[in-house]
Amino acid sequence: MLKSNIKLSHFVIAASFINLILFHFPFFKFGLNNLDYKSLNGITLIVSLVIIMLVVNAFVLYLLFFLSRFLGKFLLVFFFIINSIAIYFINTYNVIIDITMIGNILNTNYEESSSFFSFRLIIYLILFGIIPVILVIKAKIIKETPKRFLINGSLTLLFILVLVYANGGNWRWIDKNSTKLGALAMPWSYMVNTSRFFIYKSKANQKEILLPNATIKDTKKSIAVLVIGESARSENFSLYGYDKLTNPLLSKTENVHSFNATSCATYTTAGVKCILEHENTSKLYEILPNYLYRNNVEVIWRTTNWGEPPVHIKNFLNKDDLREGCEGEECTYDEILLKGLKEQILASKKNKILIILHTSTSHGPSYNTKYPPKFEKFKPVCNSVELGECTSEELINAYDNTIVYTDYILSSLIDNLKELKEYNSTMLFVSDHGESLGENNLYMHGIPAAFAPKEQLEIPFIVWLSDGSKKLKPNDKLSQNHVFHSVLNFLAIESPIYDENMNIFE
Repeated sequence: MLKSNIKLSHFVIAASFINLILFHFPFFKFGLNNLDYKSLNGITLIVSLVIIMLVVNAFVLYLLFFLSRFLGKFLLVFFFIINSIAIYFINTYNVIIDITMIGNILNTNYEESSSFFSFRLIIYLILFGIIPVILVIKAKIIKETPKRFLINGSLTLLFILVLVYANGGNWRWIDKNSTKLGALAMPWSYMVNTSRFFIYKSKANQKEILLPNATIKDTKKSIAVLVIGESARSENFSLYGYDKLTNPLLSKTENVHSFNATSCATYTTAGVKCILEHENTSKLYEILPNYLYRNNVEVIWRTTNWGEPPVHIKNFLNKDDLREGCEGEECTYDEILLKGLKEQILASKKNKILIILHTSTSHGPSYNTKYPPKFEKFKPVCNSVELGECTSEELINAYDNTIVYTDYILSSLIDNLKELKEYNSTMLFVSDHGESLGENNLYMHGIPAAFAPKEQLEIPFIVWLSDGSKKLKPNDKLSQNHVFHSVLNFLAIESPIYDENMNIFE
């Protein structure tokens, strides 16, 4: 592409070929792993995918550059830069760029996104992004006549249609695997799924749908504390049979009960929404804190995380609010969620209190930074954001230490609630989703729930009850939607939308 003058048709073919070579190894790896590549049909489909990928990208670039060489170069530069970042995350964490992942990206914050920064990411950006971009910028493209454009464009489009028709017998396989194929095709994965995300978002309810009014049935002083865990999977809790003692404090605490549960999603925004809503729905119904606050319950929200639906309450404290004037090691970690909480409860003049603590303790990739050094019980630990570079032992040790720290936070919270003897109290700890730690070469979370591994869906649902408050039903397996109705029951809130079948208390 550094040639002094290059025909537009030659340029777009070269650009498409570079795009194919640099950014589509995961795409074709998936195809080879899911096709009988030794059969004639399998070979035909693989070759067809290569040709279609090459020709379609070249055709689109041909159209763009004919309309405007400046616009064409600008978009091609943008695509190569974003492709290089996307392929880094695909190769490093085995993510797929579908609408779920686009939602994660667009809803993340600086602190979380900066934790993924690594030297390897810079290498990817330079080799796969900046170097091709330099070639694109320096290329001197000969503009083609409208006649030549129409001839080349028509022949290319005809070729694409013939190739698609010739693969008619393979459409069943392509349709079956369209989600993953589309999520690995560059730059279509993030272009199409970003459009889908905003279309979906625009169709969502612009205004929260209010639930029917509720009634407080008694004047008993009651506190329900909902702790929303982050990326906590039940498999690594010793309360669930894990062979390493990750719950040394909770395992010795009376009235602590653990239940098998599954999340409805594998990413924070959807998982938190599911925990807070009365039923699993795509509609924007009034969530638990907003509903209870509107119906005269004291509601306190404290968070070191993000991703919750719109919260309309008075006492909402984020990480910056909590850290203001705070001194000591606990101000840097999730323990800060408990600082001043008991005093805030005692200052309330209401008999019914809901507290929601949204943690970030087990969010990767930097698990080793999520707990104070004194909680590094298991060693050696993974100190890299490139999780595949760590040994399995190091990675799991770092993650397990976040569970040990979670155990400490929950135990400390229970101790605080025990001191409030005039209140009947309960604590519910429910994670937003699980986490992959290298199983099947997958890391972290975000795989669409329809084919996500169990590690990203199986979550802890831990309940503590103060003496003499309530008893639990003999529950087997719970869902995140059990939270809404169980809190209503514990706080004696009567509502037309209350579902006794989704209540965990007797």
